Amino acid sequence: MNTVITIGRQFGRGGRDIGEKLASHYGIAFYDKDLLKRAAKESGICPELFENNDEKPTSSFLYNLVTDTYSFGYSSPYIEMPLSHKVFLAQFDTIKKIAQEGPCVIVGRCADYALSDFGNRISVFIYAPLEDRIKRITDKYPDVNDPSKIKDMIIKTDKSRANYYNYYSSKKWGRADSYDLCVNSSILGIDGTVDLISDFIDKIS
Repeated sequence: MNTVITIGRQFGRGGRDIGEKLASHYGIAFYDKDLLKRAAKESGICPELFENNDEKPTSSFLYNLVTDTYSFGYSSPYIEMPLSHKVFLAQFDTIKKIAQEGPCVIVGRCADYALSDFGNRISVFIYAPLEDRIKRITDKYPDVNDPSKIKDMIIKTDKSRANYYNYYSSKKWGRADSYDLCVNSSILGIDGTVDLISDFIDKIS
């Protein structure tokens, strides 16, 4: 197998779990938040800035002005850019490097767009009804038991991911024509969804 699988996902539907299981199924590397650490190390940007900007478009002039001091040295090719753009481009470069190193699974962070010219890239989007996502989060985190707060968290996170994706890419987050495959993971569950995606990949790879 020589495929890079990118996974977009709604919050609370097991996108990370599905990505990890797919990577394990194929015996390939898996990247989620650890991608941020690598991008920070390779770019010289403070790791905290990647965390703060993770899938969050930031257009605040003051925020960019204040935090610019901590991002790059004067020799950086990105020095004249807003901070949020520096972080995105550094992450973008890291995603490309990772894909060039071999097959892997990358979760979120516009990876499908970053690798749009990569011939062996397959993009997947994981979604599910809101009530199923609320239940999954409640079951996974018993101490989080207020459905209204969980619903607000889901809506806020999805909005942030959508704004980030729509801002930095030329496509629309969650829309079917932005991906190779969209799957409602509530229908088959996590393991069943992994089987479905792997069958799809095997057929077209």
